[in-house]
Amino acid sequence: MKVNLISFQDKAVKDLRVDIADALDNYRRRKKTQVVSLQAPTGAGKTIIAAGLIEDIYFGSTLADGTTFDEQPEAIFVWLSDSPELNAQSKQKIELKTSKLRFGQCVTIAEDSFDMEMLEDGHVYFLNTQKISRNGKLTQHSDDRQYTIWETLDNTIQNKADRLYFIIDEAHRGAKSKREAGTDTTIMQRFIKGYEYTENGIKRKMRAMPVILGISATSERFNTLVGNTTNVGLQKYVITADDVRSSGLLKDRIVITYPEDPEKNNDIVLLEAAVEEWLKKCKRWYQYTSEQHYANVDPVLVVQVCQGHNGALSDTNLEDVLAKIEEKVGTPFKHGEVAHCFGEGTTLELNGLTIPHVKASEIADDHKIKVVFFKEALSTGWDCPRAETMMSFAVRNDPTYIAQLLGRMVRTPLQMRVMRDEFLNDVKLYLPHFNKDTVKKVVEELQSNEGGEIPTEINGESLEEPTYVTWTVHTPRHARQVEPDPNQIDLFDHMPGNSVAATTPADTPAAETAPPQAPAASNSTGTGAPEYIPPKSVTAPVPSGGQQSAPTIPTEHILQGKQLEMIPEFDRVEIIDFINAKGYLTYFVRQDRINDYLKSLLDLATLLTHNVIYQNARDEVIDDIVGLIRSYIEELHRTGRYDTLADQVLQFKLSVQVFDPFGKALEENYFNDFTLMSETDLDRQVRNADARLGRYGFPNIYGSRYFNEENPNAHKIDCVLFAADESCRAKLGEYAKNKLREFSGKYRVAVANKSDACKRKYREIMADSAVVSEQIFAIPENIYVKEDPDGKEYENHLLAAPDTGIAKIKLNGWEADLIDEEARRPDFVCWLRNPAKASWALCLPYDINNEKKSFYPDFLIVRRDPAVDYVVDILEPHGNQYADNLPKAKALVAYAKAEERIGRIQLIHKTTGAGNKSRFVRLDLTDISVCDKVLRAISNEELDHIFETDGLFG
Repeated sequence: MKVNLISFQDKAVKDLRVDIADALDNYRRRKKTQVVSLQAPTGAGKTIIAAGLIEDIYFGSTLADGTTFDEQPEAIFVWLSDSPELNAQSKQKIELKTSKLRFGQCVTIAEDSFDMEMLEDGHVYFLNTQKISRNGKLTQHSDDRQYTIWETLDNTIQNKADRLYFIIDEAHRGAKSKREAGTDTTIMQRFIKGYEYTENGIKRKMRAMPVILGISATSERFNTLVGNTTNVGLQKYVITADDVRSSGLLKDRIVITYPEDPEKNNDIVLLEAAVEEWLKKCKRWYQYTSEQHYANVDPVLVVQVCQGHNGALSDTNLEDVLAKIEEKVGTPFKHGEVAHCFGEGTTLELNGLTIPHVKASEIADDHKIKVVFFKEALSTGWDCPRAETMMSFAVRNDPTYIAQLLGRMVRTPLQMRVMRDEFLNDVKLYLPHFNKDTVKKVVEELQSNEGGEIPTEINGESLEEPTYVTWTVHTPRHARQVEPDPNQIDLFDHMPGNSVAATTPADTPAAETAPPQAPAASNSTGTGAPEYIPPKSVTAPVPSGGQQSAPTIPTEHILQGKQLEMIPEFDRVEIIDFINAKGYLTYFVRQDRINDYLKSLLDLATLLTHNVIYQNARDEVIDDIVGLIRSYIEELHRTGRYDTLADQVLQFKLSVQVFDPFGKALEENYFNDFTLMSETDLDRQVRNADARLGRYGFPNIYGSRYFNEENPNAHKIDCVLFAADESCRAKLGEYAKNKLREFSGKYRVAVANKSDACKRKYREIMADSAVVSEQIFAIPENIYVKEDPDGKEYENHLLAAPDTGIAKIKLNGWEADLIDEEARRPDFVCWLRNPAKASWALCLPYDINNEKKSFYPDFLIVRRDPAVDYVVDILEPHGNQYADNLPKAKALVAYAKAEERIGRIQLIHKTTGAGNKSRFVRLDLTDISVCDKVLRAISNEELDHIFETDGLFG
């Protein structure tokens, strides 16, 4: 594949390869149609998955457990879609994304020219249901057509069933009317049940397809159809919404903004809000892509206007809309920056600006376009990941149409989640003519249209009371000022050599007072990081005499002077940079392993080499693996087994069985014969060996080092023997597992200080290597949160509102008490709520009921430390009534041993002491003796006893 498959896509391809092989085997044995149903939600990349499966069938593959599927170059695929447009899109995508299919291998079955007795081996044929309708040319004989499509398919089934695969794309689509649904179902049933028909009075029949892959977003209808068909086997494979959501292929959120008071906040008010949001996206994307050395995303503002009546182009005043957008932007647009997709297809002239017509499919690739006007032409056949913000003037409250449009806007522009700035992981829609109830209908319709649970969180919020807010480390650092008291003595005023004395306000002429500091400029365009607001200062002016004199302070007033309050300030940016540079250990927990250790090791070694972290990583791994092959071959030579095994590689056995005229086998005439293998057959074995060794080209690398001119096939035989030996593969797997852990442990911190692209690739490699994988903990600079209006305001939270430095968080009673207790520590700096299931959150694995689960400790505490600047603690307040109390305690112990740079790691219970007063009892899980007791405990009761004997207060 020309693209790297996301983890869940790679897993789907491998699992489907097993399912398809099982289906074909079942068909060979039982001669009954076998169906594999793939259900994948919006954005999963169903076509990419199918393309990867096709490539694996053609060229062979190896699974994580060592299972190898040989190449099948003669395989035939038929891809059925329900429309010519979808057919063409699928064909184009497969041709563009696959790297091994040759030119012309994908063939569209054309109505006018297609006429074949059987489908040719090694091709992917594309067919749509319209072409095989009752009146379609493909279904009728003519002077130019000897074989109908039904005869061609039946002949192929009869003669090539062992290599024919039938794919039904969008199998859930039943069309919108009952009549259309009935037609689609009938056509689909022809391939599942077989098809009997009459042509010119002659009864004909097409057999059922041997193996069918049905692809859909919601497979319930398709599975029901298959399940109600007798003598048909069914296997189901489901990709969950969580799989797609965690991949970063789709936006995390769709936020729909509507006015609570439509009279007060009209169309133009929401347009202004939409433009501000778009400008924020433009500047934040530019900042991020520049820092990470990506091509700029160039977000698009999509504006839906009303249809026109009585000859008008649109009932929306387009000139006013354009003028308002330019007013908010601050500069007029240039030619080509504004385009439209109106059905009229003509060039427009608005406010002196020429606005050309563009096709919806051209928007994504034309990065000069910034604003697009449309009416109703964008809901189908359009994907534009650059469309970050949309404003709709549509008056008709049509949730179906809006849902269809949103379904095309949820894909991420970089095909990944942005780790540094969560604001860039959402898409926002402004609907001035919708309300809370109609927005709810949009959400329901979107989920219905896209097949059940859409992998993107969808929320509505009123313009007056936003649901989502940004928290950031870029907050204003302003010291709290206490009004200077004229009676307060500055200890430094009368130090020897200090000639400056304080001056009371009454002594200072008005003309000589410092002018008030101008407020920070309004960030009307809502650009990148919040602006820095410097602390206010008080200037003591010097009188015209040149030297100040100390004020006369009445003795009786000295003790009444106000003491300046010492309020510690903390630098959020400095702290987050400190934490992220450490590369603290976190984990990712999944249900099963995607790749074998060898592939993960090779990918990691390549990453370390290319990012100049350890430039010899790739060469070291190659040398080690080539060394393993050579050591094995030398051992075979020493023990005298090499020649015998080599002969077995170079020849294959022919079994001959003789039958009498009545078909009875004659045992005495059964014999074996051997024949030498051809060069082509040996090369096929070498390719299979390479597949088992990770498809990294080790046979070629080994051959370049140990090529023998007298025996040019020796290196090929060596690699075939090594790959065929189960103990060798096990030894190679153990080496790869240990080396992967070595590289990860040694270079994880170095990766943490590289680009986001490098860290993302590291995360993918490690996540695919094991059920529980080691990852890098990094806190985003900006996160997008659903703030609770009833929450308590905290000024000491690490991430906070950009304008106030306050985070509004709703904690339960004893969580809030714990944070207050921590804040009273003299070395306390700030704290962070560790959000459960957030992609960046600190995650620990724990075992419960023989299953690996994810555990997100509640709080991270940052304290000052004179030796290393800061220390990070992990606090987990947890009720002892929960069944997971002990498993999570053991998880914290394991983490304390794995990550020794963390300060305190505490499991905390709340208890009632004397006077019925509540207090916290803490178990220090960095204490060796406490750790040993926890690891030996087998029940929550034993853990409670450890709290009684070893718990700490305060």
